[in-house]
Amino acid sequence: MNRKFLTILISVLVVLTIVGAVAVVLVLNLTGDKEEEKVKELTADEMAEYSFEVPEVTTDLKDGSYLKIQYQIVGDSKEAKEEIEKRSFQMKNIMIKQLSPLTADDIQNKLSEIEKKLVVELNKVMEEGKIVDVYTISKVLQ
Repeated sequence: MNRKFLTILISVLVVLTIVGAVAVVLVLNLTGDKEEEKVKELTADEMAEYSFEVPEVTTDLKDGSYLKIQYQIVGDSKEAKEEIEKRSFQMKNIMIKQLSPLTADDIQNKLSEIEKKLVVELNKVMEEGKIVDVYTISKVLQ
């Protein structure tokens, strides 16, 4: 009986060791995928090569003010830049929809937040690559 108990104990330990090893491998692989999905920092040359200057957008704001603004959109690849160029009319449309409900104070005080929101909204229409940043390059508020 003692020998049977020892055999069962060793079998259970072997099974637990195998299950633990599989769990460790799975956890390491899942964590590794997330690290690969992080956006790599682009060099200045890559930013210049992958960026597109959107034509100036003019819109009225919620408080009756008028805004003329221009953005530089940076993609993560040549393919992304080409798609941004093809979708420039959609990009302008999204920008107008995002800017119109704002006030002059929002434009003055929350420019960085607006740029980040534009990245999220513009990426929703992207199929080839993605947009990594939006820079305000010109702004006139009346």
